[in-house]
Amino acid sequence: MKDVGRCRDTNQDYIFISEKPVGNLPNLFLVADGMGGHKAGDLASEYTVFRIREAVEKSMRKIPLQIFKSAFQYANQKLLEKARESRAYKGMGTTLVAVTVIENRVYAANIGDSRLYKAGDTMEQITTDHSLVEEMVRLGEITREEARNHPEKNIITRAIGASGQAEPDFFDTYLEPGECLLLCSDGLSNMVEDAQIMEILKRRKDLRSCAQELVDTANQNGGRDNIAVVLVERDEVIR
Repeated sequence: MKDVGRCRDTNQDYIFISEKPVGNLPNLFLVADGMGGHKAGDLASEYTVFRIREAVEKSMRKIPLQIFKSAFQYANQKLLEKARESRAYKGMGTTLVAVTVIENRVYAANIGDSRLYKAGDTMEQITTDHSLVEEMVRLGEITREEARNHPEKNIITRAIGASGQAEPDFFDTYLEPGECLLLCSDGLSNMVEDAQIMEILKRRKDLRSCAQELVDTANQNGGRDNIAVVLVERDEVIR
């Protein structure tokens, strides 16, 4: 599910969902949040997702995290090439979180500050943001609470298209019955605190209404950015 938010004219978030096999992966879930000028951010996220799909479809590898690693590198190179086609594209880039679920095993890769959460009785942020404020928190320079409203919160330290080599992080976890996965852009995580996200996820009756409530809550809290939400359960997916 995507929403432009309350303060933006265009939507630079892009999502992709396939519950059917993509190459050697049994399913594929992607959330990207583009950065750049008026059109460049839109293009960066959509183009990167297209190239990720292309790389996954063609990959002969069997191990999910290896498939993601090569796909991120391929998409990064292609986006850099695309950026050279026009001055309007200069400096464009995108965050990206990619997930596949094999039986009850979750494999994920991320770059930037789009996130993957897992929620059941508790909620856990699986991915780690690649941002200036996250680094400041890690070094003890600011608290987690101070980071939420820091003026440099939107400075990303890694992204697709930012340098010659993409540097994603990789994760694996388990998805048990009753748990769900949340992939989201920072338009959700910046506007809705984790405790409130958890509250909404815990009382969900179905994924579609839950996703809508998350988007509505982000907009009620200001909606300062585009919002992208993908929810995944073992037997159901909502985008």
